[in-house]
Amino acid sequence: MTKTICSIAGLAAMLLFADASMAAKEVHPSCGPPGTWCSLGHVTADRSRDHDTIVIKGSDHEFRALKFKVKDSPIDIHRMVVTYDNGAREEVNTRNDIPKGGESRNIDLRGSGKRSLKKVEFWYDSAGLLNGKAEVKLFGLR
Repeated sequence: MTKTICSIAGLAAMLLFADASMAAKEVHPSCGPPGTWCSLGHVTADRSRDHDTIVIKGSDHEFRALKFKVKDSPIDIHRMVVTYDNGAREEVNTRNDIPKGGESRNIDLRGSGKRSLKKVEFWYDSAGLLNGKAEVKLFGLR
């Protein structure tokens, strides 16, 4: 009976920890003038997850393009879903194999003019245990 209780408690702790690690990163960008790239946040990607979400809050979150920069380890970002403030979603098939220290292509957002962002979700494959964790930074073009 005691082993069962310990096993259940251990499982509950693992699930709680896993849930916390999957939490979305919330950012409040402070950007420069139109035509400049603005940092929208970053996540650390490793083999324990296959996707992350960056939630964008505040009044300064209208953009016309996005890009990723990668530090510390290579990563393959193969899918991205952009959710706009009005609830519309845009799925982007990125297929970006980004080397350590590299960046993705500019990813133009659908529609004309600037788009007000709510969140950006992206799915990836990290390079493996030997390469460590990749720091993935998201930028938006105003």
